[in-house]
Amino acid sequence: MAIDTDRVQKLFDSLEDQKTILSSCTQLYKTLSNHFSSLQHSLSQKSSSLDSKFQALESDSKKALESLDQRENSIPERESSAAARIEEQREAALSEFEKAVPENAELSECLKSYCRKMDSSGLLRFMVSKRKESMSLRSEIVSAMEESVDSARLVLDAVEEFVSQKSGKVGIPDKRWACGMLMQALFPAAELGGKTVPKPAFARSVVERAARVAELWKGKMGDGGEGSMIGPTEAAMFMQMVAGFGLKTKFDEEFLRKQVLEFASRRDMPKLAIALGFGEKMGDIIDELVKSGKEIEAVYFASESGLTERFSPVSLLKSYLHNSRKNATTILKNGNYSTAATEESGNVELNSIKTIIKCVEDHKLESEFSIDSLRKRATQLEKAKVERKKSSAGASKPPNKRAHGGGSGSGSGRGSGPSAFRPAKAPKFSNSTYPSFGRRNPAPPPQHSPAGRYSGPFSYPAQGVYDGPTPPPYASTYGGPLPQTPTIPQQHYSLSVDDMGAGGMRASGSYGGQTSYNAYDYAAAAPPTYHSQ
Repeated sequence: MAIDTDRVQKLFDSLEDQKTILSSCTQLYKTLSNHFSSLQHSLSQKSSSLDSKFQALESDSKKALESLDQRENSIPERESSAAARIEEQREAALSEFEKAVPENAELSECLKSYCRKMDSSGLLRFMVSKRKESMSLRSEIVSAMEESVDSARLVLDAVEEFVSQKSGKVGIPDKRWACGMLMQALFPAAELGGKTVPKPAFARSVVERAARVAELWKGKMGDGGEGSMIGPTEAAMFMQMVAGFGLKTKFDEEFLRKQVLEFASRRDMPKLAIALGFGEKMGDIIDELVKSGKEIEAVYFASESGLTERFSPVSLLKSYLHNSRKNATTILKNGNYSTAATEESGNVELNSIKTIIKCVEDHKLESEFSIDSLRKRATQLEKAKVERKKSSAGASKPPNKRAHGGGSGSGSGRGSGPSAFRPAKAPKFSNSTYPSFGRRNPAPPPQHSPAGRYSGPFSYPAQGVYDGPTPPPYASTYGGPLPQTPTIPQQHYSLSVDDMGAGGMRASGSYGGQTSYNAYDYAAAAPPTYHSQ
């Protein structure tokens, strides 16, 4: 009997298909079973979690209700305690007003007494009388102002008194200094160092009054820029007040911008500029500083605003060094290399070198900008200055009294004969600090065309620290005695008490004379504060 293999093959194929289907169904059933088991387990866990949360909520609600009941029951007792405390504080305040501060009271107690009384006039007078103790004042004034009922109103009273007594550019330096310290205590520089103006927690009436005082102040300032009727310290105070009370919208932006450019040498000005919302326009401000020959200020502004890639500090320093050396050479040539011209030229170069060294140290640029040769040059200039002083003193010494004829009979006694000429003593130059930007050139050189001063590029790739026109050798400095000529007055570069911070460090001022910029302390000191004009 013949077997039909095709039918058998089809049968086996059919069985194989059915086997595959059964296997797939079995696998699908297992998957669905596991999925539903997982869902059931998850629902059980969530149900248990909800049950526990309901229990916790009931427990918390019960505790909250019990706490509310206790607080409600304690209200009468708390009211009586608060009333007793208010009465106690009232009696203390009345007694504080009635009693006079003893003469031998500590500085902190005197400050707190004036602040508690909100006596701004008395506080200003007291601070002025204690100006020699400025370091102690700075360390105590913040805690003293915390004792006042309204520290913002206390400061506004003091500032308004100063502004009302101000006449043109002639203000009251002592009161300006005291108001600057109060302003710095109310608005520490560190709080103004952010990218946006801090939101002050002042009442609307206080801000409105601050706007009126600032407007009155502005009326006595001029239009800003070179025609400004205030100095750098007062300008920084005004800008700090505008930034601290959030008054930028009350003033024309161009007016504030002129103040920033004119007084850019203030150490705290970069932070104030950012606090006033000039962050996006800092590039344009730095451009104008560079064009006006304020490369050092531009370095600090670029560093504060994070634009050092666009404005390379090294290129700016090289440009400033080149221009200052060119300026010193011009002074020598215009003065026909006289002793006076040599003195003035040496001071200009020395001050510029010290400013550059301080800037490099502040921004940790020693690896990019070598200052060893600058230090050597500064030492040479200092030595030359000493030699000139010695030569001048030797030339002006009176001859020996015995050389006038000797003996009492010749009339050469102590009161006879012409008195020898003694030149005026020049102020000493402090080597411990660097000159500020505003004072780095003791005597301004003759004006030249701006194109001649700033025609050179900012970056000198192949230029060393002293690549550039070399000034003539100071032959007369190191030679024999010099003929007596009028001595150019030298400026005193030591720090004034206005520039000392709370901890004894310089708080504010110009970059050349700073000790550190913690932070608007613009550090550990404080930033900044105000030196008298």
